[in-house]
Amino acid sequence: MENIYSYLVAPFWDYEFMQKSLIALLCLCLSSPVVGVFLVLRRMSLSGDAISHAILPGAAIGFLLCGLSVTAMTIGGIIAGIVVIVFSSLLSNVSRSTEDGVLAVFYLLSLAAGVLIISISGSNVDLLHFLFGSILTVSNDTVAMLGIISCLSLLILTIIMRPLIIDCVDPHYLRSVSRSSRLVHLLFMTTTVLNLVAGFQAIGTLMSVGMMIMPAVAAMFWSRRLSSIIAISICAAVISSALGLIISFNSNIPSSPTIILTFGVWYLISFFLGTDHGLVRRLVKTSHFER
Repeated sequence: MENIYSYLVAPFWDYEFMQKSLIALLCLCLSSPVVGVFLVLRRMSLSGDAISHAILPGAAIGFLLCGLSVTAMTIGGIIAGIVVIVFSSLLSNVSRSTEDGVLAVFYLLSLAAGVLIISISGSNVDLLHFLFGSILTVSNDTVAMLGIISCLSLLILTIIMRPLIIDCVDPHYLRSVSRSSRLVHLLFMTTTVLNLVAGFQAIGTLMSVGMMIMPAVAAMFWSRRLSSIIAISICAAVISSALGLIISFNSNIPSSPTIILTFGVWYLISFFLGTDHGLVRRLVKTSHFER
């Protein structure tokens, strides 16, 4: 019992930085998986990865001008992400290119530009901070910013929930009955940018999209109801984040990759044992019908 306490509880009870890290992750887990569910339903999972790198130049410019200022990097990342979304939408409308294809181009350009801008400062440590984050060193300002972004994201999603669900099921129908389809798409993508900016502050640009997509994909092995999928993805994200944080602390290994690998373990469990589309359940059904 004492060993369980020292391994699971003591790190959060004894160390303030672990408490801040856990609160920051909880803030991310409340909104990022919800956004991830709708990205997966709209078949835009890889678009989320592209956008996560599109924010890098803006955050890098904020870092170059103001140092490790949470406000400057957040504003820069949000502006860069929104600019990429708007230009991707415009270019896809005036050319034969699809929006995801244009996003892929911007993804490569943004990643290259971001790395170049960060390298100008002459520090590889700064580059590692951008790519992999530093959840164990989050400040009070960062935690407050994550909480604000999480609440704002949930508010926007609540407002656009109904047309967003229709857009996931039948986007052509939404365009035919409402003129707000473009606005819904823009608001949803803005919410995606907000969560990716929040994620990069904590676990880096390379890992933030994992916190958004992996719980959502895993949750779909357990249910077909949207409300259940959202609830399962949030709960799984909270538990996996806390376990990853504990494992990284006790094993003295990097936090961000450990958290994402914990999500990966949950995905594998869901893939094999999920009650809706899990592999074991499908094999049992198949053998039952063969009899």
